[in-house]
Parts: sequence; structure tokens; C-alpha cells
Amino acid sequence: MNATRLRSQHDKEMFDQLLEDPTVKKVNEQIAKREGKGNLGIRRHLLSTSVRLTRTMAAPLHKIAATCAEQLGLTIPLELYVFPSATYNAACFKPEEGRLFVMFASSLLERFEPGELKFVMGHELGHHLYNHHDLPIGYVLRGKTPPSAKLALALTSWSRFAEVSADRAGAYCANDLETVAHSLFKLASGLSGQLVNFSLAEFMQQVDEMQMEVSEPGQGAPTEDWFLTHPFSPLRVKALKLFDESELAREDGTSVADLEASIHSLMSLMEPSYLEARTDTAEIMRRLLFAGAIAVAAESAGISPAEIAVFETFFGNRSFSDKLDVEQIQAELPERISQARTHTSRPQRMQVIHDLCTIARADGHSTEAEVDLLLEIGKNLSIPGAFILQSLASNPELD
Repeated sequence: MNATRLRSQHDKEMFDQLLEDPTVKKVNEQIAKREGKGNLGIRRHLLSTSVRLTRTMAAPLHKIAATCAEQLGLTIPLELYVFPSATYNAACFKPEEGRLFVMFASSLLERFEPGELKFVMGHELGHHLYNHHDLPIGYVLRGKTPPSAKLALALTSWSRFAEVSADRAGAYCANDLETVAHSLFKLASGLSGQLVNFSLAEFMQQVDEMQMEVSEPGQGAPTEDWFLTHPFSPLRVKALKLFDESELAREDGTSVADLEASIHSLMSLMEPSYLEARTDTAEIMRRLLFAGAIAVAAESAGISPAEIAVFETFFGNRSFSDKLDVEQIQAELPERISQARTHTSRPQRMQVIHDLCTIARADGHSTEAEVDLLLEIGKNLSIPGAFILQSLASNPELD
């Protein structure tokens, strides 16, 4: 398989959008000017602060690197480095003079098994494979002029999907879900596995408990989660299990559309709620949800008491009224869809669609007309029908 196909769709779409952001463009232009005067000094910094591991010094590690590079289709020469640290960590740096640099913490090299190192190596090489270094998130977030909150949120959200892509590259190299999960367990816990018996099922149970913590409609993640560049380790393991069960990893696996829908739901556990945010984008999303909910309800015999109850969990008590001009709202829906297409990201639109589905199935079933309209709205928002059907899956039968 061509390893570029493993890349998360959300990563690629947000990556392309962010590259066109004026602030990001300006930073990239500044970096290009510096590079035009000579390299950025990455290799010199590594040589002065860490130890380069030659083939003679670390033959097994170089063999792992060569195997992963071949699996991922990379031909760029690699230089491997180690730095002293008790914290498990690794990093891949932007190439310089035709060489790619990968650095490891000493503790990681000493305590990770060969299969686990394959995952870590593949993950780091995945960042290069998917051109993640072309989006200078560190320069933008830590620059002299802080970015807008909107851009910062978009960058950190993209970064989490980029980690999903890199994890898939690592899993592709390791080719063993249990080993990959054990790697992430070690990274999350700091344990080497000698004192604790790892359980994949129990580790992933943390994801279920996280979902229960934010089970109320429209409730977002705590503020401190929004600006994290990496998904929580249990989410990464769950995302990799979904990947392992998809057609990207096995012939009889679930579709890519279903995989990406599930990944979006996982990553939303670290996203803010647009129902509470005071931004233009959030307002556009709320307006779309309001109009969509009324329009979908109008496709059946009318909005049911159960649907009204869920509707009001999103918009507040007494937000629904029999005096609402349904025809006017239906007429405004295309314009609200158009605004959402222009001003929101695909993951944000998926969140609105997911919430619309929550309202539509509140009374335990969705009519064929309701589903047809949801699919039509999704089509106009470039959201795959598989995501909508999955969001309705708590009661998939139509009446």
C-alpha cells in the first residue's frame, strides 16, 4: 500500500486550509528568507546538544529506521540522535541539506522493545512523509506576536489530527496493535512494564469514561484541553484500534468514511463547544444547527416532545416555540449552509451534523424523510453520508 493513503482526511483538509492563512503564510515567508541566507542550524544544534548515533554505535536502531523508511517509501538519508532524559520522548526535525533528523530520549531507547521502537520511528518519519513541517505551528504559536484565538485553536486542532496520521504511519511499520498500544501506554504512564501488567481493553476503557463525562449535548471539553497539540494517549489507542479494523489495514475492514467519522467523534472530546463560544464561526454553526433542527423536524409529523427536550438542551429552556415561522426557517437553511461551507472547517461542520442527528433520533427513531434531508444537508456541507448514518446508528431502522 502507498503509505500516503494512511493520512487522516481531517489532517490533510485542515493542513491545506491553514497553509492559506495570512499569518501562516507570513511566517513561512520569513522562514524561507532565513533559509535563503543559509540553513536554520538544526543539525549544528543537534550535534552540540545530543549524541549522533552512527551505524557502528547503534546498528539495531539503524536497521529499524531503514525498515520503516522502506515501508513508508522514504529515500531521504537519516541521521539519528539521542539526548539524556528520563522522560520518554522523540522528535523529527525539518530536513536540512537533504538529510532528515530523528532524535530520541535515552530512556526511550533503553526501555522500549524493538517492535515498540518501530512504532515510534514510523510515527516520527510519518511527520516528514505527510509534510507536517511545512505548517510551522511552533513558530506561529510562540512568535513575538501571538496569533488570534481562532487561529491558535485551528492549529492545535489540526495538530491532533496530524498526530493521528503519524500514529497510523507508526502502526503500519510496527504491524501489531498490541505492541503499538503498549508503546503509547509507556509514553502515557512513564512505566517500562515491569511493575504493571498492561491491558489494552482496560486502557481503552478510559475513552468510554471520557465520553461519559461529556455526554450532555453540546458540552465541550475543558478549556485546558483546547490548546493541546497531542491527543490524550487513550484516544490515540482507540483511534489506532479503529484504524486496525478499517480497510486501510485489512481487506474486510470498515470503510475509510466510517473510520474518519469515528476519528472525528474521538477528537471532538478535546474540542470547545460552539454553543458557548462567542465567535463569528460559532454563531454560524449555531444558526445552522437551529435551522437544520427545525427543517428536519418539519419533514415528519412535527417535532416531538422528546425532540423538543433535546433541542432545548442545546438552545436553552423555552427556546422552542409553536410560533416559529417554519417556512421562513426552511427558506433560510440553504444560505446558512452556504455560510458554514465558507467559514467553518469540515470537522466543525461534522459536529453540527452530529448534533442534528442527536436531535433527530431523540424520540428513538428517524423517519425516511428526516434521514433524506440530513443526507442532503450533509452533501451540501461535504460531509459523507456514512458519517450521518453512523451518527443515527443508535436506532438505524427507519419507520
